[in-house]
Amino acid sequence: MIWPLITLLAVVAATLAIGWIVDQVLQRISASHPEAPVWSLLRRCRLPLQLTVVTALLLVADPPKRILHLKDDAGAHHLVLLLLLAALGWLTVRVVAALLDAVLRRYETVTEDPARVQRVRTQIGMLRRVVSAVIVVVTIAVMLLTFTAMRSVGASLLASAGIIGIVAGIAAQSTLGNFFAGLQIAFGDTVRIGDTVVVEGQQGTVEEITLSYLVVRLWDHRRLIVPVSYFVSKPFENWTRRDPGLLAAVLLHLDPTAPVDELRAALHAHLEQHPLWDGAEWALNVTDTTPSTIVVRATMTARTPDDAAQLRFDVREHLLAHLRDEHPRALPRLRTTDS
Repeated sequence: MIWPLITLLAVVAATLAIGWIVDQVLQRISASHPEAPVWSLLRRCRLPLQLTVVTALLLVADPPKRILHLKDDAGAHHLVLLLLLAALGWLTVRVVAALLDAVLRRYETVTEDPARVQRVRTQIGMLRRVVSAVIVVVTIAVMLLTFTAMRSVGASLLASAGIIGIVAGIAAQSTLGNFFAGLQIAFGDTVRIGDTVVVEGQQGTVEEITLSYLVVRLWDHRRLIVPVSYFVSKPFENWTRRDPGLLAAVLLHLDPTAPVDELRAALHAHLEQHPLWDGAEWALNVTDTTPSTIVVRATMTARTPDDAAQLRFDVREHLLAHLRDEHPRALPRLRTTDS
């Protein structure tokens, strides 16, 4: 009884030692090569690596049989084998995720175009989900093949695979449609994570894209869940597909005696010291007239849709406050005399 316990303790100690050594090696490599984020990301694989090592050592040493005094070690051996396969699948998923995240981080450091970064982030996120799903399916399939009963029915399964495939395709038509729509969105560059979109009359920011649905965060922090097939079958507005910046516009209905030139100078002075204006474009023009007012439109650019919205609010308040304090008669009023 003492030797199986010693063997088990040795396996645990060896597993912990291997995990610590690999982690220290990755940490040292990461410190000496800070420009390569893959080494620090691979440290996330320590737990599945240790699980893989301990199950592999248990499979070789086979202490469960001796500890439990089993005459037939087939059950314990099979259980450890299943754990080893699951651990290998988990480790593979973690390694692939670390490599893809490293590619994304590296791309973010060498690319200044935010539109390209959003496109690559969306594509890598979708690719990670697809690869993870494939690894999980393959792992489960290999685990099932370790059962004798599953191998014996393999011939009949292959014979009926055509019929099952047709039935499954009909039953999962919507799911498969969303799956391929997700791939089309990721690599077709129609919508990306971080884009500002208008869906069914509601404006929001794309927060997450999965294989089946897309999450849009609305202005009041509600989440709109939309099937990805919507974005390949119906029209929608994407305000930031080419350029993340936007042109903000403010409309004011003023008295015809309003000093437009002075108001234009006040707008420019306000934008010069405003942190949300990107310095690219601005203008103030009289765009229309009515029997009692003129329509003045102020336009200015901002880096992001959120900045454009806040800049629009601030400019409207500033212009109205300027007119109220300096030219109160320029605000619309009801005329009751000819003077």
